[in-house]
Amino acid sequence: MLVVVAAALIDRDGRVLMQRRRLAAEHGGLWEFPGGKVEAGESAEAALVRELDEELGIAIATADLTPLAFATTPQPSIQRPAGMVLLLFACRAWQGEPRCLDGEAIGWFEPGALAGLPMPPLDISLAAAVIRHLGD
Repeated sequence: MLVVVAAALIDRDGRVLMQRRRLAAEHGGLWEFPGGKVEAGESAEAALVRELDEELGIAIATADLTPLAFATTPQPSIQRPAGMVLLLFACRAWQGEPRCLDGEAIGWFEPGALAGLPMPPLDISLAAAVIRHLGD
């Protein structure tokens, strides 16, 4: 099974950072939570720290990552015969200013605006979890 990690970066104003996928990628042009694949021998948190450095140029401490939600593919596909699980962590602290290093764009969105963004299927359910989390 493919394990993917992602972050809901939440700023001081309660906005969430989303990243627009490269147009040439699967689900190209859709908005998603930044992150990526967990490599062999890597913890989910370590993978997310690495991915956010590569994609956004920010540094995050694993202690600042809080598990928030997960989503799975309903059934295996040709692209992912073993299926996929996407683990979402919330994060409110990081070093550096996020920059778009590996996508078409990044943007900060109010929680209520997340539901209106075009997203890959797994990110849709994760966005609902973020909206619930921030509504508490």
